[in-house]
Amino acid sequence: MRFPDLLIEAIRSSEIPLRFEPGAEESVALPVTRLLRRWIGAHASEGPASLLRSQLLAELDGEISVPE
Repeated sequence: MRFPDLLIEAIRSSEIPLRFEPGAEESVALPVTRLLRRWIGAHASEGPASLLRSQLLAELDGEISVPE
């Protein structure tokens, strides 16, 4: 499953009454995704950690699936 789908599902299952606003889940997910991107990006490094960082950013963007 892709990270954006997991995030939207988590928002939908929350107690926050967003179900009646079209696009509300995406509006809530956007700042969370931006925060995670900045947090992961702040951990720039070399070697294997750099590969992990690249993978996490690709998962965050939904380019690759989250490992099960």
